[in-house]
Amino acid sequence: MVDLTPIINAVLALLAALITAFLIPWLKKKMSAQDYARLTLIVGTAVKAAEQIYFGQDRGAEKMAYVLEILKQNGYDVNVDSITAMIEAAVLEIQK
Repeated sequence: MVDLTPIINAVLALLAALITAFLIPWLKKKMSAQDYARLTLIVGTAVKAAEQIYFGQDRGAEKMAYVLEILKQNGYDVNVDSITAMIEAAVLEIQK
């Protein structure tokens, strides 16, 4: 009788290597895209809400604080510098 244990071990090792090399990075990339889409949606919604709540000029600081608070409530720990471009893009979209 032929011992297939070394062949089975080699196939399992190959499968593990393929999963590690291709499947896990693909899943991480997919999750990142979904996370980015969620973040964009939350920022857009928060910016629109801030524009309605804090109506008028010279209230930018209040609007920014509101958006950052909404992000924190949704589990995002961000600072002003890292999210400013996304917020400004959402504001520009509203103004169009």
